[in-house]
Amino acid sequence: MNQMSNSILAYIPQNSNAKSVLKQFLRFHKPLKMRIFFLNILERSSFLTMGLQPKKKDSIKDHAKQNLIDFLKKTTKKELPDEFIPRIKMGEKLSTLIKESKNGGYDFIALDKNDSGLKNTMINKLIIRSHCPVLLLNKKTSLKKIKTIVVPIDISQTTTKRLFWATFFAKKWKAKVKIVSALNIDINEGRSLARKNADHLKEMLNKRGVECEVEILKVHNQLKHKVILDYITEENPDLIIIRTHQESIFADRRIGQFVTQIVYGCEMPVFTVGHSTQSLSLDNIR
Repeated sequence: MNQMSNSILAYIPQNSNAKSVLKQFLRFHKPLKMRIFFLNILERSSFLTMGLQPKKKDSIKDHAKQNLIDFLKKTTKKELPDEFIPRIKMGEKLSTLIKESKNGGYDFIALDKNDSGLKNTMINKLIIRSHCPVLLLNKKTSLKKIKTIVVPIDISQTTTKRLFWATFFAKKWKAKVKIVSALNIDINEGRSLARKNADHLKEMLNKRGVECEVEILKVHNQLKHKVILDYITEENPDLIIIRTHQESIFADRRIGQFVTQIVYGCEMPVFTVGHSTQSLSLDNIR
């Protein structure tokens, strides 16, 4: 098992909504006590259009970094603490974020799903190709404290990685975890594989001092993601942790309908754990 680096990469484009996005990041980050690397990406196409020479790249990046530092200071109204590190990269947004997820050594990437400068199709590609989990925040939602974490499970998927992050966030925030699964067949709930898997996860979480509940939702002529979404809307949790489902399409991949509907159908933060993300030991959580 790998060790955590205790680092987050927060992507904050410098636009009119950057202040609201940053405040949301900081509220989420506060109890985690992790280093946070604030990233702004300068796209090369803009420099080519302006006719700037390659030798000027360093000065352009230095200027952009100072602007980012000034923005962070102005918004937080204090000098930057050591755990706040500004970063400037130059390149295409999606490919740069994917590269950073692989080579940057971050535990997860955070961005605002409505104000990242990325279209939903590009965010989908980031979610599925990222080498670390992706946290999708929403500046429109006022996040003050995470009290409840919902973890939808699918009996066809592995749950180890989600279990790690559910435990991690629950301990940091002193939150309750609700494991939710939907049965799309009319069988005895107590004897179902969904119930057995959910109860097993509950036992593992309880052993690590995390309060946990299990909810099995019955599906009758409904789409599974719709039932889960209705449950989430009713319960109004503070964080959702989901495992992405990969479906091959020729040479590319996309996330399944279930994940797409959860990501874009919920107002609250969604933490996505992909196939390529590393496995971490639950024993490392303190």
